[in-house]
Amino acid sequence: MIYVLLDGVGDLPHPDLDGKTPLEAANTPTLDKIASNGAIGEVISVGKGIAPESDIAVFNMLGYKFKHADYVGRGVIEAIGIGVDFKDGDLALRGNYSTLNDEGVIVDRRAGRHIEKEDADGVAKEIEEKIKLTSPGISVVVSPTIGHRVTVRIRKDSQKLSSRITNTDPAYSNIGGMGVAKAVGDFLKIEKCLPLEDDNDSKFTANLVNEFSEKSIEIMKESQINKRRQSENKKQLSCILLRDAGNKYPDVIPINEKYDMNFSCIVDMPVEIGISEVLKMKAFEAGGLTDYEEKAKVAAKAMETQNAIYVHLKGPDEFGHDGDAIGKMKNIEEIDQRFFKTLVENIDSSKVAIIISADHSTPCINKGHSDDPVPLLVSGDFIKKDGTTRMTEQQAKKGSIGLLQGAEVVEKSLELIKSQI
Repeated sequence: MIYVLLDGVGDLPHPDLDGKTPLEAANTPTLDKIASNGAIGEVISVGKGIAPESDIAVFNMLGYKFKHADYVGRGVIEAIGIGVDFKDGDLALRGNYSTLNDEGVIVDRRAGRHIEKEDADGVAKEIEEKIKLTSPGISVVVSPTIGHRVTVRIRKDSQKLSSRITNTDPAYSNIGGMGVAKAVGDFLKIEKCLPLEDDNDSKFTANLVNEFSEKSIEIMKESQINKRRQSENKKQLSCILLRDAGNKYPDVIPINEKYDMNFSCIVDMPVEIGISEVLKMKAFEAGGLTDYEEKAKVAAKAMETQNAIYVHLKGPDEFGHDGDAIGKMKNIEEIDQRFFKTLVENIDSSKVAIIISADHSTPCINKGHSDDPVPLLVSGDFIKKDGTTRMTEQQAKKGSIGLLQGAEVVEKSLELIKSQI
């Protein structure tokens, strides 16, 4: 089976699309053909009332449901994904370069989103070289990844740091290590990191994070890179908003052992790369983020040696965060023509099933993740058809698969495939 997650593709009706969702408004002849050859349902990826971050959502959609206390946090997953030196007792956090105004109000949580690599790396190097924290024996690694995204690792000699702290990023809550999007307005400020437990380790770590935030802001204010960016009318890298603290390496059953399959993946972002490392999935190289034809050809070719491949396509999510419903619709159309059309031309649908879903919904009207169900499509010549003609939110409500939890998707899809063969 080829299992495709379209990042954040789920949505809500939008006025720019005459009250349709991007999936409903998009012209998707290939997806329509795939849908007509299968059955559909809908999925709540993590839980009712939870607007999840991508890390916990992807884990769930691959069949891994964590109790809150067992999850290590996105910071750790991204640190693993980019190869940061991390060991138990270190503190790893996901960060965003963000832009503040003179009153300390966050005017852009992503500092323009598309940040030149040399600027992101240069500011990170300035922080690493200049930051002086009060407690002795502290080392800090600041590792930019893609665009505005940053991973921060803090280590204290001979002391275990705590993950039981709150985020400084006001847009997300830390619930047992799991990042959950909050409903927020336009007036946002950096939040103070607070201990979530009444113990010395949590209090010490929270104070350490606050000191890092304060001193890194001062360094960024004086950054020569930021001064140049200002002269070029580019957004300032004013601070790093921190979230999803973790302090231990994850302990999970490898995915091939879990399903007794040869499960591989095609992933691009640090968080998905980290998940593939943790689950011991073979990762195939398949070009950059939007090299859709290459990804489709590599996925199809992988079926010669693997019997399952997970493909993560990032595109739709960014348009959702930007509130760009028309852009999201066009991106879905591009994925239809470039990825799915290439895929169906290179596989035998009598032997290979296509499963399509999303890690979460990112409604353009909200500009953030939500807990809304996402469509799930299971397609192949051997799948009992349910009259589905399109993969949309509305058709998903009427499909024969019904409503699933994210952690059930792979198992239920395999059962559906096996029951029809």
